[in-house]
Amino acid sequence: MHAHEIPAGILPAQSGLYYGGAWHAPKAGVFAETINPTYNEVITTAPVADASDVDAAVRAAHEAFPAWAATPPVERGRYLRKAAAVLREHALPLAQLDSLNNGNPVSALAMDADFAADCLEYFAGLATEIKGETIPMGDGNFNYTVQEPLGVVARVVAYNHPLMFAAARLAAPLAAGNTVVIKAPDQSPLSILRLAELVGHIFPPGVANFLCGSRECGDAMARHPLVQKITLVGGVPTGKAVMKTAADSLKPVLLELGGKNALVAYPDADLDKLVNGIVGGMNFTWSGQSCGSTSRVFLHESIHDQILEKVIKLLPERHKPGIPTDPKTTMGSLVSAAQLEKVKRYVAIGIEDGGRLVAGGKQPADPALKDGFFFEPTVFADMKPSMRLAQEEVFGPVMSVFKWSNEDELWSAVNGVDFGLTGSIWTQNLNTAHRAAKRIHTGYVWINNSSQHFIGAPFGGVKQSGIGREECFAELLEFTYTKNVNLKF
Repeated sequence: MHAHEIPAGILPAQSGLYYGGAWHAPKAGVFAETINPTYNEVITTAPVADASDVDAAVRAAHEAFPAWAATPPVERGRYLRKAAAVLREHALPLAQLDSLNNGNPVSALAMDADFAADCLEYFAGLATEIKGETIPMGDGNFNYTVQEPLGVVARVVAYNHPLMFAAARLAAPLAAGNTVVIKAPDQSPLSILRLAELVGHIFPPGVANFLCGSRECGDAMARHPLVQKITLVGGVPTGKAVMKTAADSLKPVLLELGGKNALVAYPDADLDKLVNGIVGGMNFTWSGQSCGSTSRVFLHESIHDQILEKVIKLLPERHKPGIPTDPKTTMGSLVSAAQLEKVKRYVAIGIEDGGRLVAGGKQPADPALKDGFFFEPTVFADMKPSMRLAQEEVFGPVMSVFKWSNEDELWSAVNGVDFGLTGSIWTQNLNTAHRAAKRIHTGYVWINNSSQHFIGAPFGGVKQSGIGREECFAELLEFTYTKNVNLKF
Protein backbone atom coordinates (compact mmCIF):
# COMPACT_ATOMS: atom_id res chain seq x y z
CA MET A 1 0.00 0.00 0.00
CA HIS A 2 1.84 3.14 -1.19
CA ALA A 3 1.09 6.56 0.26
CA HIS A 4 -1.25 7.31 -2.67
CA GLU A 5 -3.22 4.14 -1.93
CA ILE A 6 -4.16 4.90 1.68
CA PRO A 7 -7.84 3.96 2.17
CA ALA A 8 -10.23 6.86 2.69
CA GLY A 9 -10.99 7.76 6.29
CA ILE A 10 -7.86 6.17 7.77
CA LEU A 11 -5.74 9.31 8.27
CA PRO A 12 -6.65 11.90 10.89
CA ALA A 13 -8.38 14.94 9.38
CA GLN A 14 -6.76 17.25 11.94
CA SER A 15 -3.06 17.96 12.07
CA GLY A 16 -2.83 20.11 15.16
CA LEU A 17 -2.35 19.63 18.89
CA TYR A 18 -5.46 18.84 20.94
CA TYR A 19 -5.84 20.50 24.33
CA GLY A 20 -8.47 22.44 26.26
CA GLY A 21 -11.16 20.80 24.13
CA ALA A 22 -9.91 22.35 20.86
CA TRP A 23 -7.33 21.94 18.08
CA HIS A 24 -4.37 24.29 17.98
CA ALA A 25 -1.56 24.80 15.46
CA PRO A 26 1.88 24.37 17.06
CA LYS A 27 2.98 27.82 18.29
CA ALA A 28 6.31 27.73 16.44
CA GLY A 29 4.55 26.45 13.29
CA VAL A 30 6.76 23.36 13.08
CA PHE A 31 5.52 20.20 11.37
CA ALA A 32 7.62 17.06 10.83
CA GLU A 33 7.24 14.43 8.14
CA THR A 34 6.06 11.06 9.39
CA ILE A 35 6.86 8.03 7.29
CA ASN A 36 5.56 4.64 6.28
CA PRO A 37 8.45 2.29 7.21
CA THR A 38 7.26 -0.30 4.68
CA TYR A 39 8.39 1.90 1.78
CA ASN A 40 10.43 4.59 3.59
CA GLU A 41 8.03 7.14 2.14
CA VAL A 42 6.29 10.15 3.64
CA ILE A 43 2.65 9.67 4.66
CA THR A 44 1.96 13.22 5.87
CA THR A 45 3.22 15.72 8.43
CA ALA A 46 2.51 15.87 12.15
CA PRO A 47 2.69 18.90 14.47
CA VAL A 48 5.75 19.29 16.71
CA ALA A 49 4.97 20.71 20.14
CA ASP A 50 7.63 22.78 21.87
CA ALA A 51 7.80 24.00 25.49
CA SER A 52 5.24 26.78 24.86
CA ASP A 53 2.71 24.27 23.48
CA VAL A 54 3.32 21.98 26.47
CA ASP A 55 2.75 24.95 28.78
CA ALA A 56 -0.58 25.76 27.09
CA ALA A 57 -1.74 22.11 27.23
CA VAL A 58 -0.71 21.66 30.87
CA ARG A 59 -2.42 24.90 31.88
CA ALA A 60 -5.63 23.76 30.14
CA ALA A 61 -5.43 20.44 32.02
CA HIS A 62 -4.70 22.28 35.29
CA GLU A 63 -7.79 24.49 34.84
CA ALA A 64 -9.99 21.47 34.10
CA PHE A 65 -8.72 19.50 37.11
CA PRO A 66 -10.91 20.84 39.99
CA ALA A 67 -14.21 20.20 38.19
CA TRP A 68 -13.10 16.76 36.94
CA ALA A 69 -11.87 15.73 40.42
CA ALA A 70 -15.26 16.82 41.82
CA THR A 71 -17.15 14.71 39.24
CA PRO A 72 -18.67 11.66 41.00
CA PRO A 73 -16.60 8.50 40.36
CA VAL A 74 -19.53 6.64 38.77
CA GLU A 75 -19.93 9.48 36.28
CA ARG A 76 -16.21 9.53 35.48
CA GLY A 77 -16.59 5.81 34.76
CA ARG A 78 -19.39 6.59 32.28
CA TYR A 79 -17.08 8.86 30.28
CA LEU A 80 -14.46 6.09 30.12
CA ARG A 81 -17.03 3.54 28.93
CA LYS A 82 -18.20 5.92 26.21
CA ALA A 83 -14.59 6.25 24.99
CA ALA A 84 -14.21 2.44 25.08
CA ALA A 85 -17.29 1.98 22.88
CA VAL A 86 -15.91 4.44 20.28
CA LEU A 87 -12.57 2.60 20.21
CA ARG A 88 -14.26 -0.75 19.58
CA GLU A 89 -16.28 0.77 16.76
CA HIS A 90 -13.11 2.06 15.03
CA ALA A 91 -10.77 -0.83 15.90
CA LEU A 92 -9.95 -1.85 12.32
CA PRO A 93 -9.19 1.59 10.79
CA LEU A 94 -7.11 2.41 13.89
CA ALA A 95 -5.11 -0.80 13.41
CA GLN A 96 -4.63 0.06 9.72
CA LEU A 97 -3.35 3.51 10.65
CA ASP A 98 -0.84 2.18 13.21
CA SER A 99 0.29 -0.47 10.72
CA LEU A 100 0.85 2.21 8.09
CA ASN A 101 2.85 4.39 10.50
CA ASN A 102 4.86 1.88 12.58
CA GLY A 103 5.22 -1.18 10.33
CA ASN A 104 3.55 -3.74 12.62
CA PRO A 105 1.18 -6.25 10.95
CA VAL A 106 -2.40 -5.07 10.82
CA SER A 107 -3.70 -8.55 11.76
CA ALA A 108 -1.85 -8.36 15.10
CA LEU A 109 -2.63 -4.69 15.74
CA ALA A 110 -6.35 -5.44 15.30
CA MET A 111 -6.49 -6.44 18.98
CA ASP A 112 -4.94 -3.19 20.27
CA ALA A 113 -8.09 -1.05 20.30
CA ASP A 114 -10.01 -3.83 22.07
CA PHE A 115 -7.30 -4.22 24.71
CA ALA A 116 -7.35 -0.45 25.29
CA ALA A 117 -11.15 -0.54 25.52
CA ASP A 118 -10.89 -3.38 28.06
CA CYS A 119 -8.56 -1.18 30.13
CA LEU A 120 -10.93 1.78 29.97
CA GLU A 121 -13.84 -0.42 31.09
CA TYR A 122 -11.78 -2.09 33.82
CA PHE A 123 -10.78 1.24 35.39
CA ALA A 124 -14.28 2.66 34.85
CA GLY A 125 -15.54 -0.12 37.11
CA LEU A 126 -12.84 0.58 39.70
CA ALA A 127 -13.53 4.32 39.97
CA THR A 128 -15.60 3.82 43.15
CA GLU A 129 -12.98 1.52 44.74
CA ILE A 130 -10.37 4.23 45.47
CA LYS A 131 -11.00 3.86 49.18
CA GLY A 132 -9.23 4.88 52.37
CA GLU A 133 -9.37 3.29 55.80
CA THR A 134 -10.31 4.15 59.36
CA ILE A 135 -7.60 3.89 61.99
CA PRO A 136 -8.55 3.28 65.66
CA MET A 137 -7.18 6.04 67.95
CA GLY A 138 -9.16 5.39 71.13
CA ASP A 139 -11.95 7.58 72.48
CA GLY A 140 -12.10 11.21 71.50
CA ASN A 141 -10.47 10.85 68.06
CA PHE A 142 -11.75 9.75 64.69
CA ASN A 143 -8.95 9.06 62.19
CA TYR A 144 -9.37 8.18 58.53
CA THR A 145 -7.55 8.33 55.19
CA VAL A 146 -8.70 9.35 51.72
CA GLN A 147 -6.96 8.83 48.37
CA GLU A 148 -6.88 12.14 46.53
CA PRO A 149 -6.09 12.67 42.81
CA LEU A 150 -2.72 14.29 42.07
CA GLY A 151 -3.67 16.87 39.42
CA VAL A 152 -2.18 16.99 35.93
CA VAL A 153 -0.57 13.70 34.83
CA ALA A 154 1.75 13.56 31.78
CA ARG A 155 2.09 10.23 29.97
CA VAL A 156 4.66 9.55 27.23
CA VAL A 157 3.89 6.46 25.10
CA ALA A 158 5.96 4.16 22.88
CA TYR A 159 5.93 3.62 19.12
CA ASN A 160 5.27 -0.14 19.06
CA HIS A 161 1.60 0.15 20.14
CA PRO A 162 0.86 3.90 20.03
CA LEU A 163 -2.94 3.74 19.95
CA MET A 164 -3.19 1.00 22.57
CA PHE A 165 -0.76 2.64 24.99
CA ALA A 166 -2.29 6.11 24.64
CA ALA A 167 -5.90 4.99 25.07
CA ALA A 168 -5.19 2.43 27.82
CA ARG A 169 -2.97 4.87 29.74
CA LEU A 170 -5.75 7.47 29.86
CA ALA A 171 -7.88 5.12 31.93
CA ALA A 172 -6.35 4.93 35.42
CA PRO A 173 -5.48 8.62 35.95
CA LEU A 174 -8.85 9.78 34.60
CA ALA A 175 -10.76 7.25 36.72
CA ALA A 176 -8.90 8.55 39.79
CA GLY A 177 -9.91 12.15 39.03
CA ASN A 178 -6.75 13.50 37.38
CA THR A 179 -6.49 15.29 34.05
CA VAL A 180 -4.06 13.90 31.47
CA VAL A 181 -1.68 15.11 28.77
CA ILE A 182 -0.53 12.33 26.40
CA LYS A 183 2.60 12.66 24.25
CA ALA A 184 2.64 10.65 21.02
CA PRO A 185 5.82 8.85 19.92
CA ASP A 186 7.63 10.94 17.29
CA GLN A 187 8.15 7.88 15.02
CA SER A 188 4.41 7.04 14.78
CA PRO A 189 2.15 9.88 15.96
CA LEU A 190 -0.81 9.52 13.58
CA SER A 191 -3.03 7.16 15.60
CA ILE A 192 -2.78 9.54 18.59
CA LEU A 193 -4.13 12.40 16.47
CA ARG A 194 -6.94 10.10 15.33
CA LEU A 195 -7.58 9.06 18.94
CA ALA A 196 -7.89 12.73 19.89
CA GLU A 197 -10.45 13.20 17.09
CA LEU A 198 -12.44 10.19 18.24
CA VAL A 199 -12.47 10.54 22.03
CA GLY A 200 -11.13 13.99 22.92
CA HIS A 201 -14.54 15.66 22.75
CA ILE A 202 -16.17 12.93 24.88
CA PHE A 203 -14.51 14.39 27.97
CA PRO A 204 -14.98 17.92 29.32
CA PRO A 205 -12.48 20.39 27.77
CA GLY A 206 -8.98 20.04 29.23
CA VAL A 207 -9.53 16.58 30.77
CA ALA A 208 -7.86 14.56 27.98
CA ASN A 209 -5.15 16.32 25.96
CA PHE A 210 -2.91 15.02 23.16
CA LEU A 211 0.45 16.35 21.95
CA CYS A 212 2.94 15.26 19.29
CA GLY A 213 6.58 16.15 19.51
CA SER A 214 10.08 14.95 20.08
CA ARG A 215 12.56 15.25 22.95
CA GLU A 216 11.82 18.91 23.73
CA CYS A 217 8.14 18.12 24.22
CA GLY A 218 8.82 15.23 26.63
CA ASP A 219 11.45 17.24 28.48
CA ALA A 220 9.07 20.19 28.92
CA MET A 221 6.41 17.83 30.33
CA ALA A 222 8.86 16.39 32.86
CA ARG A 223 9.98 19.94 33.76
CA HIS A 224 6.60 21.66 34.02
CA PRO A 225 5.78 22.79 37.59
CA LEU A 226 2.05 22.04 37.17
CA VAL A 227 2.62 18.42 36.09
CA GLN A 228 2.26 16.32 39.24
CA LYS A 229 3.49 13.00 37.82
CA ILE A 230 5.16 11.85 34.62
CA THR A 231 5.03 8.35 33.19
CA LEU A 232 6.83 6.71 30.30
CA VAL A 233 6.65 3.56 28.23
CA GLY A 234 10.01 3.51 26.47
CA GLY A 235 13.69 2.71 26.52
CA VAL A 236 16.07 2.90 29.48
CA PRO A 237 18.04 5.99 28.25
CA THR A 238 14.77 7.94 27.87
CA GLY A 239 13.62 6.70 31.29
CA LYS A 240 16.81 7.95 32.90
CA ALA A 241 16.47 11.34 31.17
CA VAL A 242 12.84 11.71 32.32
CA MET A 243 13.71 10.74 35.89
CA LYS A 244 16.67 13.20 36.02
CA THR A 245 14.50 16.05 34.79
CA ALA A 246 11.59 15.12 37.09
CA ALA A 247 14.00 15.14 40.06
CA ASP A 248 14.38 18.93 39.76
CA SER A 249 10.79 19.37 40.94
CA LEU A 250 10.64 16.10 42.93
CA LYS A 251 7.99 14.84 40.53
CA PRO A 252 7.14 11.15 41.01
CA VAL A 253 7.59 8.89 37.98
CA LEU A 254 6.06 5.66 36.69
CA LEU A 255 8.39 4.00 34.19
CA GLU A 256 7.81 0.90 32.05
CA LEU A 257 11.17 0.41 30.36
CA GLY A 258 13.12 -2.22 28.45
CA GLY A 259 13.85 -5.88 29.02
CA LYS A 260 16.41 -8.55 28.22
CA ASN A 261 14.01 -11.26 29.22
CA ALA A 262 14.86 -14.92 29.73
CA LEU A 263 12.94 -18.03 28.73
CA VAL A 264 14.16 -21.00 30.81
CA ALA A 265 13.41 -24.56 29.63
CA TYR A 266 13.81 -27.52 31.97
CA PRO A 267 14.36 -31.07 30.61
CA ASP A 268 10.76 -32.10 31.44
CA ALA A 269 9.08 -29.27 29.48
CA ASP A 270 6.35 -30.16 26.98
CA LEU A 271 8.61 -29.92 23.92
CA ASP A 272 6.02 -29.03 21.26
CA LYS A 273 4.51 -26.28 23.39
CA LEU A 274 8.02 -25.10 24.29
CA VAL A 275 8.96 -24.61 20.62
CA ASN A 276 5.79 -22.53 20.10
CA GLY A 277 6.51 -20.60 23.30
CA ILE A 278 10.05 -19.76 22.19
CA VAL A 279 8.96 -18.52 18.77
CA GLY A 280 5.92 -16.69 20.20
CA GLY A 281 7.79 -15.23 23.17
CA MET A 282 10.27 -13.36 20.99
CA ASN A 283 7.42 -11.33 19.45
CA PHE A 284 8.80 -11.71 15.92
CA THR A 285 5.36 -10.49 14.77
CA TRP A 286 6.42 -7.01 15.95
CA SER A 287 9.97 -7.60 14.62
CA GLY A 288 10.98 -8.10 18.25
CA GLN A 289 10.02 -4.49 19.08
CA SER A 290 8.48 -5.36 22.41
CA CYS A 291 9.85 -4.77 25.91
CA GLY A 292 8.48 -8.14 27.09
CA SER A 293 10.18 -10.25 24.37
CA THR A 294 11.99 -13.32 25.69
CA SER A 295 15.17 -12.63 23.73
CA ARG A 296 17.42 -14.94 25.82
CA VAL A 297 16.50 -18.63 25.61
CA PHE A 298 18.13 -21.03 28.09
CA LEU A 299 17.74 -24.66 27.00
CA HIS A 300 18.82 -27.57 29.21
CA GLU A 301 21.64 -29.51 27.52
CA SER A 302 19.51 -32.68 27.26
CA ILE A 303 16.96 -30.93 24.97
CA HIS A 304 19.13 -28.13 23.54
CA ASP A 305 19.97 -29.53 20.10
CA GLN A 306 16.54 -30.89 19.17
CA ILE A 307 14.69 -27.76 20.37
CA LEU A 308 17.07 -25.41 18.57
CA GLU A 309 16.59 -27.41 15.38
CA LYS A 310 12.79 -27.28 15.71
CA VAL A 311 12.82 -23.53 16.39
CA ILE A 312 14.96 -22.86 13.31
CA LYS A 313 12.58 -25.00 11.23
CA LEU A 314 9.40 -23.38 12.59
CA LEU A 315 10.58 -19.76 12.31
CA PRO A 316 10.31 -19.24 8.52
CA GLU A 317 6.95 -21.07 8.47
CA ARG A 318 5.56 -18.86 11.23
CA HIS A 319 7.19 -15.47 10.60
CA LYS A 320 8.04 -14.20 7.15
CA PRO A 321 8.54 -10.45 6.71
CA GLY A 322 5.78 -9.01 4.53
CA ILE A 323 3.77 -5.86 3.76
CA PRO A 324 2.34 -4.91 7.21
CA THR A 325 -1.03 -3.68 5.91
CA ASP A 326 -1.71 -7.06 4.24
CA PRO A 327 -3.91 -9.10 6.65
CA LYS A 328 -1.92 -12.27 5.80
CA THR A 329 1.42 -10.81 6.96
CA THR A 330 2.90 -12.45 10.08
CA MET A 331 5.94 -10.20 10.58
CA GLY A 332 6.21 -6.49 9.85
CA SER A 333 9.06 -4.03 9.53
CA LEU A 334 11.15 -2.14 12.05
CA VAL A 335 9.86 1.34 12.79
CA SER A 336 12.69 3.43 11.33
CA ALA A 337 16.01 3.48 9.48
CA ALA A 338 17.74 4.12 12.82
CA GLN A 339 16.19 1.00 14.33
CA LEU A 340 17.23 -1.10 11.31
CA GLU A 341 20.82 0.14 11.62
CA LYS A 342 20.82 -0.71 15.32
CA VAL A 343 19.68 -4.30 14.59
CA LYS A 344 22.35 -4.73 11.89
CA ARG A 345 24.98 -3.42 14.31
CA TYR A 346 23.97 -5.93 17.00
CA VAL A 347 24.07 -8.82 14.53
CA ALA A 348 27.62 -7.81 13.62
CA ILE A 349 28.54 -7.57 17.32
CA GLY A 350 27.02 -11.04 17.95
CA ILE A 351 29.17 -12.58 15.20
CA GLU A 352 32.28 -10.67 16.36
CA ASP A 353 31.85 -11.88 19.95
CA GLY A 354 31.71 -15.54 18.82
CA GLY A 355 27.97 -16.20 18.67
CA ARG A 356 26.92 -18.73 16.02
CA LEU A 357 24.35 -17.31 13.59
CA VAL A 358 21.88 -20.15 12.92
CA ALA A 359 18.93 -18.24 11.35
CA GLY A 360 18.35 -14.92 9.60
CA GLY A 361 20.89 -12.17 10.16
CA LYS A 362 20.06 -10.08 7.11
CA GLN A 363 17.40 -8.08 5.31
CA PRO A 364 14.96 -10.20 3.27
CA ALA A 365 15.62 -10.68 -0.44
CA ASP A 366 11.96 -10.10 -1.43
CA PRO A 367 12.01 -7.20 -3.97
CA ALA A 368 8.63 -5.98 -2.64
CA LEU A 369 10.37 -5.16 0.67
CA LYS A 370 13.54 -3.56 -0.71
CA ASP A 371 12.76 0.05 0.32
CA GLY A 372 11.49 -0.71 3.82
CA PHE A 373 13.11 -1.43 7.18
CA PHE A 374 12.64 -5.20 7.18
CA PHE A 375 14.90 -7.75 8.87
CA GLU A 376 14.66 -11.53 9.00
CA PRO A 377 13.93 -13.42 12.23
CA THR A 378 17.42 -14.00 13.61
CA VAL A 379 18.77 -16.62 16.03
CA PHE A 380 22.22 -16.90 17.61
CA ALA A 381 23.37 -20.13 19.32
CA ASP A 382 26.45 -20.96 21.46
CA MET A 383 25.90 -17.73 23.37
CA LYS A 384 27.80 -16.79 26.54
CA PRO A 385 26.23 -14.55 29.22
CA SER A 386 29.13 -12.08 29.02
CA MET A 387 28.56 -11.25 25.32
CA ARG A 388 27.13 -7.81 24.54
CA LEU A 389 24.26 -9.37 22.59
CA ALA A 390 23.38 -11.33 25.75
CA GLN A 391 23.38 -8.20 27.94
CA GLU A 392 21.93 -5.33 25.90
CA GLU A 393 18.41 -4.80 24.61
CA VAL A 394 18.28 -4.82 20.80
CA PHE A 395 14.53 -4.12 20.41
CA GLY A 396 14.67 -6.08 17.18
CA PRO A 397 14.11 -9.66 15.90
CA VAL A 398 17.29 -11.13 17.41
CA MET A 399 17.19 -14.09 19.81
CA SER A 400 20.11 -15.56 21.77
CA VAL A 401 20.16 -19.26 22.73
CA PHE A 402 22.19 -20.63 25.67
CA LYS A 403 22.86 -24.18 26.80
CA TRP A 404 22.70 -24.91 30.55
CA SER A 405 23.33 -27.84 32.87
CA ASN A 406 23.96 -26.44 36.37
CA GLU A 407 20.96 -24.72 37.95
CA ASP A 408 22.93 -22.27 40.12
CA GLU A 409 24.98 -21.15 37.11
CA LEU A 410 21.74 -20.88 35.11
CA TRP A 411 20.13 -18.46 37.56
CA SER A 412 23.31 -16.46 37.93
CA ALA A 413 23.26 -15.94 34.11
CA VAL A 414 19.50 -15.30 33.92
CA ASN A 415 19.64 -12.64 36.65
CA GLY A 416 23.01 -11.24 35.57
CA VAL A 417 21.61 -8.41 33.42
CA ASP A 418 20.56 -4.85 34.24
CA PHE A 419 16.93 -5.63 33.37
CA GLY A 420 14.12 -7.43 35.19
CA LEU A 421 10.84 -7.11 33.29
CA THR A 422 9.50 -10.54 32.31
CA GLY A 423 10.54 -14.18 32.39
CA SER A 424 9.15 -17.44 31.02
CA ILE A 425 9.64 -20.85 32.68
CA TRP A 426 8.90 -24.19 31.02
CA THR A 427 8.47 -27.34 33.12
CA GLN A 428 5.73 -29.84 33.92
CA ASN A 429 6.85 -30.19 37.54
CA LEU A 430 4.97 -28.00 40.02
CA ASN A 431 7.88 -27.81 42.48
CA THR A 432 10.34 -26.82 39.76
CA ALA A 433 7.92 -24.16 38.47
CA HIS A 434 7.48 -22.48 41.86
CA ARG A 435 11.17 -22.73 42.73
CA ALA A 436 12.12 -21.14 39.41
CA ALA A 437 9.50 -18.39 39.79
CA LYS A 438 11.05 -17.60 43.19
CA ARG A 439 14.58 -17.42 41.77
CA ILE A 440 13.98 -15.25 38.71
CA HIS A 441 14.43 -11.55 39.43
CA THR A 442 11.67 -9.99 37.31
CA GLY A 443 8.34 -8.22 37.83
CA TYR A 444 6.33 -10.64 35.68
CA VAL A 445 6.67 -14.39 35.19
CA TRP A 446 4.93 -16.77 32.78
CA ILE A 447 4.97 -20.51 33.47
CA ASN A 448 4.41 -22.62 30.34
CA ASN A 449 3.35 -19.45 28.54
CA SER A 450 4.89 -16.28 27.10
CA SER A 451 3.98 -12.77 25.93
CA GLN A 452 0.40 -12.67 27.19
CA HIS A 453 -0.92 -9.76 29.26
CA PHE A 454 -3.90 -10.12 31.61
CA ILE A 455 -5.89 -7.08 32.67
CA GLY A 456 -5.92 -6.93 36.45
CA ALA A 457 -2.49 -8.61 36.72
CA PRO A 458 0.26 -6.10 37.64
CA PHE A 459 2.72 -5.50 34.80
CA GLY A 460 6.08 -3.80 35.40
CA GLY A 461 9.72 -4.43 36.13
CA VAL A 462 12.57 -4.27 38.61
CA LYS A 463 16.14 -2.99 38.22
CA GLN A 464 16.42 -0.90 35.03
CA SER A 465 13.17 -2.28 33.63
CA GLY A 466 11.19 0.36 35.48
CA ILE A 467 9.33 1.65 38.49
CA GLY A 468 5.69 0.97 39.38
CA ARG A 469 2.96 -1.33 38.05
CA GLU A 470 0.30 -0.95 35.38
CA GLU A 471 -2.81 -2.72 34.01
CA CYS A 472 -4.04 -3.44 37.55
CA PHE A 473 -5.57 -1.85 40.67
CA ALA A 474 -2.13 -0.59 41.74
CA GLU A 475 -2.00 1.59 38.61
CA LEU A 476 -5.11 3.42 39.83
CA LEU A 477 -3.43 4.16 43.18
CA GLU A 478 -0.29 5.38 41.33
CA PHE A 479 -2.33 8.50 40.48
CA THR A 480 -3.49 9.30 44.01
CA TYR A 481 -1.89 10.40 47.25
CA THR A 482 -2.91 9.42 50.77
CA LYS A 483 -4.39 12.17 52.94
CA ASN A 484 -4.83 11.43 56.63
CA VAL A 485 -7.62 13.22 58.51
CA ASN A 486 -7.77 13.34 62.31
CA LEU A 487 -10.95 14.60 63.92
CA LYS A 488 -10.94 15.39 67.66
CA PHE A 489 -14.35 15.11 69.28
